[in-house]
Amino acid sequence: MAKRVLMTGNEALGEGAIRGGCDCYFGYPITPQNELTAYMARHMPDHDRTFIQSESEIAAINMVFGASVAGARSMTSSSSPGVSLKQEGMSYLAGCCLPALIVNVMRAGPGLGDITPSQADYFQATRGGGHGDYRTVVLTPATVQEMHDFAAEAFDIADRYRNPVMILTDGRLGQMMEPLTLWDKEAAPPAKPWALTGAAKRIKRTIRSYYAGRVPENNARIQATLRKIEQNEVRFETYMMDDADIMLVAFGTAARLCRGAVDCVRADGIRAGLLRPQTVWPFPHEAIAGYCDQLKTVLTVEMNAGQMVEDVRLAVEGRTPVRFYGTIGGDVPSVADVVEQIRLLTTGSES
Repeated sequence: MAKRVLMTGNEALGEGAIRGGCDCYFGYPITPQNELTAYMARHMPDHDRTFIQSESEIAAINMVFGASVAGARSMTSSSSPGVSLKQEGMSYLAGCCLPALIVNVMRAGPGLGDITPSQADYFQATRGGGHGDYRTVVLTPATVQEMHDFAAEAFDIADRYRNPVMILTDGRLGQMMEPLTLWDKEAAPPAKPWALTGAAKRIKRTIRSYYAGRVPENNARIQATLRKIEQNEVRFETYMMDDADIMLVAFGTAARLCRGAVDCVRADGIRAGLLRPQTVWPFPHEAIAGYCDQLKTVLTVEMNAGQMVEDVRLAVEGRTPVRFYGTIGGDVPSVADVVEQIRLLTTGSES
């Protein structure tokens, strides 16, 4: 029987990664994700796996690169400014078609900002972040259960496509505590005939991102992989959307608040519903577009100055008005705040 436990989100990420077959964790401390690093330091040795506190964020992502080249399931985690330092390494992972897991427990920015929760790294996560034409699969949990489940599954996704995967969450989810059911599947990493495991008695293998004169060919392979990801890995959840004429779109912590707001306004006869992306890349464009004919308005709610709203507008393509409500600098909206925005939409008083 699967075990039921009580954990913080950061701890759940760590346990999920271990159950998903993480061989190597490399990280450097930063708030508000330190509980994840501490959890891995405490528990990875229990499974005869590798934990290293690196000397910097840049060192950590390059250790991830080295372990992945050798075929290990490797990961790192950080928070917003630390993830910025990892971006070059992430580009190299993508350029070499290497699987890896990167966790970003977002905090307020720009710069050092504050340790308060934010969703302001959406552009960085969904547009690649580093240089070159690449994307990472970006999973966006909204519960402690999903923090665990997505971490457990992320390695399978990364190995399936030989592409980095990111879990994009925030300090509120990382440090809240909820009950969850632990993943009880047996991690089964695939064979990796491409890995550099020692050249004795076998054909030479090469992994690189430098292709003098053949860059278009390598980029075409990467783009073909990204198209497969777009076809197969779009994930989302809907709530009260069957008869909704107002659709809220939100992810992570903001989606939790929106679900509560939908319940509140439904009690007043307002037909609101929620579509929650569980992947923000690939983004559920078709799912959102599929509701346009029944909608009066779409309201995007984010803990930033307006980032995912651009993808929502691309999905809608002008067929339905799209409004935005957001909080910035680490402020978290309340359910009452979102309810007020919905009611303003119904009276035509929105700004």
